[in-house]
Amino acid sequence: MFKNSQKESIFNNIPKEGFIKIPKSGAVNINSKDKVLLVRKGNELMNKKNYEQAKRVFLAVNYTAGLIRLGECYQDEGKIYEALKMYKSANANNKLNLLTEKMAGVLRLWIEG
Repeated sequence: MFKNSQKESIFNNIPKEGFIKIPKSGAVNINSKDKVLLVRKGNELMNKKNYEQAKRVFLAVNYTAGLIRLGECYQDEGKIYEALKMYKSANANNKLNLLTEKMAGVLRLWIEG
């Protein structure tokens, strides 16, 4: 059996987003009917502002439109790094470039400031 200190140490090392198994290709192979159901669940989670769970669903089924919308939500909340990750995951290069240009503009102002 584990001592209390060992249990606390183990629990402290669990990632806050939990464990999710996604293959190296990035998406899970599922049939189209199940994908539709999962996308609906992800959209429902997004509408409830449960972005972390929605992200897990959208990443698992590689739903790019959902990932882009999540990136926009993160961007609106000022979570720029999360927004960048979502745009990158969705291969939304136009969104990624626009956000990168904004960030470069901010840095330019700081440096010149």
